[in-house]
Amino acid sequence: MEAQAQVFAVNPQTFQTDVIERSQNTPVILLFWAEQVSPSTDARRQLEALAPQYSGKVWIALVDVAEDQTLAQHLRVQGLPSIRVIQGGQIVDQLDGPQDENTLRALLDTLTLSSGEVLRAPLEQILERGDFDAALELLQQVINEEPQNQAFRVELADVLIRQGKLEDARQALGGIPEDVEGRDRPVARLGFAEEVAGMRGMAELEAALGEDADDLEACYELCIHHTCEERFEQALEIALSILQADREFRDDIGRTTMIRIFQILPKGSEIAGSFRRRMFNFMH
Repeated sequence: MEAQAQVFAVNPQTFQTDVIERSQNTPVILLFWAEQVSPSTDARRQLEALAPQYSGKVWIALVDVAEDQTLAQHLRVQGLPSIRVIQGGQIVDQLDGPQDENTLRALLDTLTLSSGEVLRAPLEQILERGDFDAALELLQQVINEEPQNQAFRVELADVLIRQGKLEDARQALGGIPEDVEGRDRPVARLGFAEEVAGMRGMAELEAALGEDADDLEACYELCIHHTCEERFEQALEIALSILQADREFRDDIGRTTMIRIFQILPKGSEIAGSFRRRMFNFMH
C-alpha cells in the first residue's frame, strides 16, 4: 500500500465510509488540524512522515477544521491539534494538544503491534526481576494468542530451564525448528543444566581447589556451576584461566566453554564483549 493512500482527507460526507467502515478492519487515526494553527500542521507532517513505516496497518484521516467544523463539534474537539483513534467504529483513544514524535510513534506502535510484540517489554522487565513464574504465565498467554510465534516458544523453553523444569524444556525445544533465531540460547543453557547434575557440589569443589589450585577438572566443574547460577562473569573468568593454562585439556574445553556461555548471554552483552576480546588477544 502506498504511503499517499494511507493518508487522506475526510469530511462529514465521507466519514461513514472512509473512517467508520474502514476502521472495522484497520485502525484509523483521525487528526483535526488547520493550516492557520502551526502545532496542528506539525502534527500532520509528523503523521505523514511516520505513515510509510506502518504501511497497511493504520490509516491517517485528516479533518481540516477551517473548511468544516461539523466533525470537530460532533466529536467534541476543543482545540488543535486533536487526535481521535477509531477502531471497530468506536473511539478507543485520543490525544489533545501538541505531541512529540515519540508519543505519536508509541500510539502507532500500540495500534499496529501484535499482542505478543506489545508484551515483549513487560516480559523483559519480569525476566530482569527473576520472576520466572510470572514470565511463564505471560508466555503461555502470548503463545495461546500467537501459537506460531517461535520467538516466544524460545523464551518459554529458556524460562523452563531457568526454573529447573528440564523435561518440559526439552519438549518445548522439540517443537521449535532448529533454524529459529535464538534457539541456540536455551539449547546451550539446557546443556549446562544437564551437565551440572552429574558434578560435585560447590563445597566439595572449593575444597579440592583449596588443596590444588591447578586442578583443571575442579575448575571446569566450578565454571559450570557458576554458569547455571547465572554468575557469568565468574564462569568466564574460570573458563579463560583453563584456556590459558592448557589448551589441550579436554580438547580445548576452556575455549569451547566460553563460546557456549556467550550463546546464553544477550546480544550486546558487555561481559561477552569483554571476554571475547580477552580470548582473542590470548589466542592471537
